[in-house]
Amino acid sequence: MRTIKLGTSTLEVPVVAVGCMRINSLDKQEAERFVKTSLELGANFFDHADIYGGGKCEEIFADAVQMSPSVREKMILQSKCGIRPDKGMFDFSKEHILTSVDNILKRLRTEYLDILLLHRPDTLVEPEEVAAAFDQLESSGKVRHFGVSNQNPMQIQLLKKDVKQPIVANQLQLSITNATMISQGFNVNMENGAAVNRDGSILDFCRLNDITIQPWSPFQYGFFEGVFLGNEKFPELNKKIDEVAAKYGVSNTTIAIAWLLRHPANMQPVTGTMNIERLADCVKAAEINLTREEWYGIFRAAGNILP
Repeated sequence: MRTIKLGTSTLEVPVVAVGCMRINSLDKQEAERFVKTSLELGANFFDHADIYGGGKCEEIFADAVQMSPSVREKMILQSKCGIRPDKGMFDFSKEHILTSVDNILKRLRTEYLDILLLHRPDTLVEPEEVAAAFDQLESSGKVRHFGVSNQNPMQIQLLKKDVKQPIVANQLQLSITNATMISQGFNVNMENGAAVNRDGSILDFCRLNDITIQPWSPFQYGFFEGVFLGNEKFPELNKKIDEVAAKYGVSNTTIAIAWLLRHPANMQPVTGTMNIERLADCVKAAEINLTREEWYGIFRAAGNILP
């Protein structure tokens, strides 16, 4: 699969990441087949989080690949920490970050993570504590690269007040139907709802600072309200996507991912499917380069109005 450099690092990663949030919906045999097929497709970047399945997803993944040093070197592993559902809070304290990573490594049966993301913002964050945790994780070899999720420019700048490691990735909700970070850029200084700057221009900030955007829920509309593909709520959008898909001889799934990959920000969409055929369709998007006209046509069909 086509690769990009992750942020300012030298780490080459596939342009499509495999999200493992739902791997606990598979039995052992299905999980083994899913991960094996992912690797065969060149999709060797696996995204985890300590809260997925209460930690079970990481354990199931490790079992599925029969984790060993030889297997480990064939893949890129990313996980996230910072959400405390047991306490109803976020926690970026040094103690919690270090404990979380140790538990993640134990569940994944590996000695290191390629990337650790802070999972959503913690308003009580003390940057010096995050910095101390990152320094210890880096010096011990437990984590090689660091990033964040769902953070705006000022939140990242606040972290960078003390954190010396580059922030290589920012995992953000983005899809054809959830594209406010793109639509706001068309409506600067206008008196309409689309002009509202909801994220501090995070798209431009990440591009300026070479932070890789990892779109999550690339097929969802709203907040996990459902997928837009084949949904009767989006007739014009699906008509346009199907038209473009027919031109390239691919599925609508492929075009939805290709739309994200066409953006010059060099994004790395995170899939969530556990369906092998659908994952293969996602991977095919790496070979599709939509024209400017096709990209804008899909954007407008989603209900976005160009000023």
